Amino acid sequence: MFALILRRHGLDPDAVDDVARAWSAFQEFVQEQIDGIEPAEDDGDGFIVQWGRWSWNDDRPALVFTRQFAVSDEGDQDDEFWQPQHWNVELELFFADAPAWADLGDMAWSNSMGFDFDPIGPERAAALAQIARFIESLPQVSAMWRAIPVGSTLGLERAD
Repeated sequence: MFALILRRHGLDPDAVDDVARAWSAFQEFVQEQIDGIEPAEDDGDGFIVQWGRWSWNDDRPALVFTRQFAVSDEGDQDDEFWQPQHWNVELELFFADAPAWADLGDMAWSNSMGFDFDPIGPERAAALAQIARFIESLPQVSAMWRAIPVGSTLGLERAD
């Protein structure tokens, strides 16, 4: 579904070249109802925006837009230790090194806004707007936001 939304915004999921359009597509994606997942109030449908350098991406500067959801259709739900499966749909945007974000990995603040599980609709829209305002207050991250990514990946992976 996210790949279709990205394409509707004129973006190739494997070659995203515009962070603002990717963000618009992500905002649309996280507002879509998905059948079969736990509700947001049970931490079953949320999102996170992250930035930084990680070993799994060769320490390249990156912005990551993730929607996490919980699926409860497997296993014995009567088992006292049963948990839903958590899955991530993740768009990772990679950037070339640049002086504007050279110290991205050393910044004193957290490298994400944390997971947000506000319900779909106005509350989620407000949370997305808050994240955008916060990012604008961070010079390194807002510089990446205005830059052209050198690569991207869109994936689905189990989160637990």
